Amino acid sequence: MSLIRPEGPQAEDLVLSRRTLGAGAVGGLFFAGYAPAALAAQASPVTTDGAGLTQGDVSFPAPDGFDLPAFVARPDGEGPFPVVIVVSEIFGVHEYIRDICRRLAKAGYAAVAPSFFNRVEDPAPLSDMTRIMQIVGAADYEQVMGDVSATLDWVSQQLWANGDKVGITGWCWGGKVVWQACARFAVIDAGVAWYGRLAPAADATPAQISGGQPWPVDLADDLKCPVLGLYGAEDRGIPLPSVEAMRSALARAGQTSSEILVYPGAPHGFHADYRDSYRAADAADGWSKLLAFFEARVKM
Repeated sequence: MSLIRPEGPQAEDLVLSRRTLGAGAVGGLFFAGYAPAALAAQASPVTTDGAGLTQGDVSFPAPDGFDLPAFVARPDGEGPFPVVIVVSEIFGVHEYIRDICRRLAKAGYAAVAPSFFNRVEDPAPLSDMTRIMQIVGAADYEQVMGDVSATLDWVSQQLWANGDKVGITGWCWGGKVVWQACARFAVIDAGVAWYGRLAPAADATPAQISGGQPWPVDLADDLKCPVLGLYGAEDRGIPLPSVEAMRSALARAGQTSSEILVYPGAPHGFHADYRDSYRAADAADGWSKLLAFFEARVKM
């Protein structure tokens, strides 16, 4: 299936085409493979080995009392390491998200990927997009921000984590969360948003508009750190006028340290190496820009 929108398909899109963390770690919290709802038959996903890394599943309390699962990958050693919160797409914490955490850990970060959807059900093993969107729809703004807050609190208590050096990155659904979190939490030093929706769709209903609030385009004045947006020119769910509206909002707000890059010809999901939307050159360029952005603002 080709996923061309940041928060899952609409009806017309549904066509076929080594180590553990020690104390506090929990085994087997997440689906072991790649999300079958989006996995391309010809996919050859990027895989990152665990050599030199400490990785595993953990859980910690969220503000509503839920025991929030998360995957963590960090370099071996005592640290403390700068932290990057990794926000998933609509499929939750599956192998693609875990591999991103390992890539960040290889770059010297402690990467933490919370599972925002598991209160209802883990969407990762599901193929029914209707059910997946029901699960995603149940994760409202306050719950998600509460989960980000819980993650920040938890990492601040870990001896291996430098809670004063924090970045956040996310894909699709998670890209929108990056903008929202950077407008909410002063402790975050930088964000990188991969093709997260910026504004409601032109044909959005009043319920869809209110349900998606706050929209990034309305949060430019509130951003507490620089954000790098990485978008595709051929993203059918995020048309270029919405990207230009976000750029204008950033300019009006004087957010000169934030910017949005648009990759010509790139569709939605161009970084997702397990999907048929993957564009290797654009994904590699975006990743190098993410590392440079965090190097200057989170590691330093």
